[in-house]
Amino acid sequence: MKSGLFGSEPLPSEVRRTIFAGCLGFAIDFFDIYLPVLALAPVIGYFEPKGLSPAVSSTIYFFTFAATLFGRPCGAVIFGHWADKIGRRRTTMISIAGFGILTALIAFLPGYASAGVWALVLLIGLRFVDGVFMGGEYTSNNTLALEMAPKERRGFVGGVLQGAFPIGFAMVSLVTTVMLSLTTTQQYYTWGWRVPFVFGGLLALGFLLYYRRVPESTMWQAAEKSEAPLRALFAGPHRRSLFQVFLMMSGYWLITQASVILPGLMIHQLHVPAKMTSDGFFVGSIALFFGFVGCGLLSQMIGRRLAIAIAGFVVLVAGSLLYFATIAHALAGGTALVTTALGVSFYFLVVSPWGIVTTYICERFPTHIRASGYGIGYSVAVVIPSFAGFYTLWLSHLMPYVYTPLVLLVLAGLLIVTGVLMGPETREVELHLPDLGGAPLAGARAVAGDD
Repeated sequence: MKSGLFGSEPLPSEVRRTIFAGCLGFAIDFFDIYLPVLALAPVIGYFEPKGLSPAVSSTIYFFTFAATLFGRPCGAVIFGHWADKIGRRRTTMISIAGFGILTALIAFLPGYASAGVWALVLLIGLRFVDGVFMGGEYTSNNTLALEMAPKERRGFVGGVLQGAFPIGFAMVSLVTTVMLSLTTTQQYYTWGWRVPFVFGGLLALGFLLYYRRVPESTMWQAAEKSEAPLRALFAGPHRRSLFQVFLMMSGYWLITQASVILPGLMIHQLHVPAKMTSDGFFVGSIALFFGFVGCGLLSQMIGRRLAIAIAGFVVLVAGSLLYFATIAHALAGGTALVTTALGVSFYFLVVSPWGIVTTYICERFPTHIRASGYGIGYSVAVVIPSFAGFYTLWLSHLMPYVYTPLVLLVLAGLLIVTGVLMGPETREVELHLPDLGGAPLAGARAVAGDD
């Protein structure tokens, strides 16, 4: 097969089906992750006592999202282990069933008026367990898709897989927008917000039925299996690779926190209408799909390491300036439309570099620990950034609350650049080669995970 960004021959049907399933599964995963960000933003008071300050209410709103992120590393550890032991396909199906059921259950939760503080406890608890199963879905499903992809198309495939994020986010935006349009404020507060959660459960059920047609990874089937994948990952020479990925991904997750905070700030602090915010980020999510694919293709052309380093510098400088412009325009009395346009532009710029990370992390680990390495490397770094709501609340004593995400962005850019420069280039690694205990090989036939 001719080398290049796309290759010269069509992919076999089972490979196309696997890549499509990877993208679709990740989209549904992201749909469920970001349900609270938009669907609950106008009604978070349904789960809270009355009289809270806007800053405290925003913190609770952010923590509802963060609870899901806390669950994802747990799911990555649990399901990554089983994906390496019993297979990527079976583990994916178990994960899909789990988060589909839990997402649907959230639609039936009571509010603070009838259940008191237990309403909030149940919401956060279900979102945490939901996150555990979501962590299992992408840990096994994305690994399967990358293992089936040809080397010269891995950058593109990784971008498409990560492109599931804007697809999922766009679906949440669309469903939320439709419900806000079809209901009054009181109707949405009472029952309208429940519809997106029921829809999320049904999406998971439909995908589970489709996934029965997806084959197991031929690379995993041919590889020698590890009796203890986690021990091999943490006790062996790949521990340094995991630490390096952890630093880099800490920066990426700080970007996510800053971008997730923005819609809530626009609605509650900058007084941008909820529907305009939802519409704006819906359009931005559609554009972001092409940003992910573009970054994935760029990494195929110039290499993963250089592409990620450039992305970190862009976040550090251009991302910070664009966020500042968004807030400053609104506080100066600028129009809501221009504030939304600036906010969505910021969102597109700083989140697009995620299109490289799935491919890069999978290339850092050999087959017998790839699901564990990818899942843990991708997810565990989210734990510290998940407390961003508390960091910004503390920083609000030193600077205006609406500007506190700037600190997250600066730190994110520094961590991304530092982390990726600690590791090697991975574009030419051969994923199918056996692990040689971390010993480096020469040239293009480097083993995944070698330094």
